[in-house]
Amino acid sequence: MVKACCGKVKEKAVTFKLFSPKAKRVSVAGCFNNWDTNKLPAKKDTKGNWSAKEVLKPGKYEYKFFVDGAWVNDPAGVSVSNSFGSQNSVVEVK
Repeated sequence: MVKACCGKVKEKAVTFKLFSPKAKRVSVAGCFNNWDTNKLPAKKDTKGNWSAKEVLKPGKYEYKFFVDGAWVNDPAGVSVSNSFGSQNSVVEVK
């Protein structure tokens, strides 16, 4: 007997990328990790590209990079206004 797997939501790996060759520490914080700047640290390659992966369910998520203690929007992403009078980047997982 084969059981159908109805209603399962497929999660997808999302890679967040930022070019910041002079940065010492970069992380990604957003609604998917309670805006915790320590939960998703990024790793730097030899060319100054930082990246971090997170597995997310389908939906829209607001996030920002936290670069050496300062919030930075994703220059390659879409932004929306937030309740602090600034912008958050948005990623959509389909």
